[in-house]
Amino acid sequence: TLVMWLGERIDENGIGNGISIILFAGILSRAPQALRSMIAFWNMDREIAVVAIVFIFLLVIMFVVWMTHAERRIPIQYAKRVVGNKMYGGQNTHIPIKVNMSGVMPIIFASSILMLPTMILSFMGTPKSAFAVTFKKILELFSVQGTFYAIVYFLLIIGFAYFYATIQFNPVEMANNLRKNGGAIPGIRPGKPTSDFISKILSRITLLGALLLSVIAILPIIIGNVGEI
Repeated sequence: TLVMWLGERIDENGIGNGISIILFAGILSRAPQALRSMIAFWNMDREIAVVAIVFIFLLVIMFVVWMTHAERRIPIQYAKRVVGNKMYGGQNTHIPIKVNMSGVMPIIFASSILMLPTMILSFMGTPKSAFAVTFKKILELFSVQGTFYAIVYFLLIIGFAYFYATIQFNPVEMANNLRKNGGAIPGIRPGKPTSDFISKILSRITLLGALLLSVIAILPIIIGNVGEI
């Protein structure tokens, strides 16, 4: 909640995208530690691992940039209308639907929820009852580098991506606006068929974007576990 509030304050002052700036600051704060780890790996004669990490890092940057700009364009054709002596419409345009329309919000929401078990575990003392022991074991499943954590993290990101897409887009409203303005999707009848078509496209694009975002989010966990083998 505090991060969201700070992000909104940054947005209001016109500095830039608040959430992105805060995340970028967090990434930069870890840079010295990451650099020390890379130097330690290099001194341990693990040059191949260092080169592989740098190569993967560059690939992830390229992939994120591509995913940010990727979009699915739904073609729209407007009918011609004659008003007085002038003709309006007859234009061809499109509705852009970004592959990653929710940005990093699903990652923020998912990580915030998964911080709760770790926070509760940090306040717990030595369990004295069978229930407390069982409860502590359940909380320990949410270890950041654990497989269970990665799976839940993956699913939560997908769920929040769909939730965010539902808030941003209303296929029924979009279809009604197109019909009022004399627009239509080629080959699709106005009204409910149009809203169903937009919903179908939106669902597929959201799933693709959510999967790509989830893979990027759990990639550090995978690399960390592989590095310990």
